[in-house]
Amino acid sequence: MFQGETAITIDDKGRLAIPTGYRDVIARACEGRLVITYNPFEAGSLYLYPMPVWERVRDQVNALPRTKSVSRSLQLKLVGAATFVEPDANGRIGIPASHRSAVGIERRAVLLGMGDKFELWSEQAHHEQIRMTLSDADLGEAMLDLQL
Repeated sequence: MFQGETAITIDDKGRLAIPTGYRDVIARACEGRLVITYNPFEAGSLYLYPMPVWERVRDQVNALPRTKSVSRSLQLKLVGAATFVEPDANGRIGIPASHRSAVGIERRAVLLGMGDKFELWSEQAHHEQIRMTLSDADLGEAMLDLQL
């Protein structure tokens, strides 16, 4: 559903404009209702889920045993931090200041379409992630199994 990399500017009020190419898809997929939460696996980024996808993820995460610390951590980072947003008339969504601050998103960011969700990365963290990925020997080995 979503793919591609887009440089994004966060305005002074903490809003980003959803790229025009995604606006109709988001409107159809979830009536514009999105959920922003932390990426529990990598620092420097947030997840943006369409509501139907989010509901499935939320239910799976909440079904994990709360007595296990790894499950509890996942519940806190995903469900506890989830914020509902909808685009305004200009296609902008507000990213909570607490979320931006926690992952280092300031003025410049990168929005990645990741199939069923978006990832919003600080520009610096995204560049670091790309550099690590390009030098990752294990990634090259994993690609040998793909039919490219």
